[in-house]
Amino acid sequence: MATSETIPADVPEVDPLVERLRAQDVEVVALSFVDNAGIARVKTVPLPKLAAAARHGVGASPCFETFCFDDFMVKGRFLGGPDGDLRLVPDLARIVPLAGQLGWAWAPVDKFRQEGERFEACQRAFAAAQVAAAAERGLTLRMAFETEWSLLTEAGDPVFHGPAYSSIRLEQIADYSRELMAVMRAQDLGVEQFHPEYADGQLEVSVDHNDPVGAADDVLLVRHSIRRISHLHGWRASFAPALTPDTVGSGAHLHLSVVDQFSGGSGPFGLPPVGEAFLAGVLRELPALIAVGAGNPASFLRAAPSRWAGVWQAWGRETRESAIRFITGVTGLGATAANAEVKCFDSTANPYLVVGSVIAAGLAGVDEGLRLPPPIGGDPAALDESQRIAAGVQRLPESPAAAVNAFAASKVLVAAMGEVLHDSVLAVRRGEAERFAETSPAELAALTRWRW
Repeated sequence: MATSETIPADVPEVDPLVERLRAQDVEVVALSFVDNAGIARVKTVPLPKLAAAARHGVGASPCFETFCFDDFMVKGRFLGGPDGDLRLVPDLARIVPLAGQLGWAWAPVDKFRQEGERFEACQRAFAAAQVAAAAERGLTLRMAFETEWSLLTEAGDPVFHGPAYSSIRLEQIADYSRELMAVMRAQDLGVEQFHPEYADGQLEVSVDHNDPVGAADDVLLVRHSIRRISHLHGWRASFAPALTPDTVGSGAHLHLSVVDQFSGGSGPFGLPPVGEAFLAGVLRELPALIAVGAGNPASFLRAAPSRWAGVWQAWGRETRESAIRFITGVTGLGATAANAEVKCFDSTANPYLVVGSVIAAGLAGVDEGLRLPPPIGGDPAALDESQRIAAGVQRLPESPAAAVNAFAASKVLVAAMGEVLHDSVLAVRRGEAERFAETSPAELAALTRWRW
């Protein structure tokens, strides 16, 4: 994880790294960054230019900070328009030769100003700053994203069919699955689980936990690997929240734990006070976090009750309809396995913004000593409104505009992000909400199918 606040003046480790990559037949390095609409952007350098990129960065326009998911550029108070330039500096510790794209390597980047100082709207730096803020409080976090996607033909039809989670499905894509697992292993992505999901053509993979910035790096590499292996098989992978309206969609659930603070305590389900306060902070900020983690207009096609999409501002043990599902782990493994799953996020999000914002929300809860409300069980959709009110259960924002308003009003996220980054995220999400307010669900699903 890069921690420098300026472009490094000297990078002695880059020359030996170049030699190791050359020995692995790497010719080109893809430098990856993610905009506020969740689109993974890239610039590339031939391997002989990697040293220069590490020492001086590669130019990129700051206009991407205010690009919407369809490449329409909006303008915020601080960013937007044709002026200026940034420097993209690769994190050398995260460079990975791509097992499914021979001759290539991949690396995430940090963004700097041309004058050398850190770009104040760098999403990866924001995530790292929140990790550092947690460390200042003596807290260490581990995170991992689940990845769901639909495997489709070029015509957009599901590649496989059959009962959910069934062997029948897996048998139809056995070679594809084996190759994907081999590529991930070769890229040091430890796969925890892989299986066919609920909808036709839908799959899910879970990878090992990492530090929060590393978890965001990992999910970008996972998605790249999935897209690449799908292409090699003549198929396409869609990470869109919903392929068609009124059907089960694909999420990007975030699993998180505060080390030594999620078990062995006297709070609900064994939570110590710090762990409980952290989760209470996340729970409180969920309406604003929706704009960060699932704020694309298409996200609200997925966000429906009784689909395990986490649309209720509530928490519970192994409760898949609540936005926060607490997992205690099996007997004997609670100290290492206990974690919380935030179920309301999807792949339209910038993962660095997600991990940074969740940490900021949790730390605010710790600082304020918040307590969790009573946990829920079952499906809140089965209750009438008065029963939900009595239980303290509310729907999360049901429209992009409502999520944007909650994000704009969040003092926690404004303070954590700083005004430049917060305003650029706000400009993108508000621009998308306004421009697609009258778009039909079917058209919106079609527009977003291949964007992530």
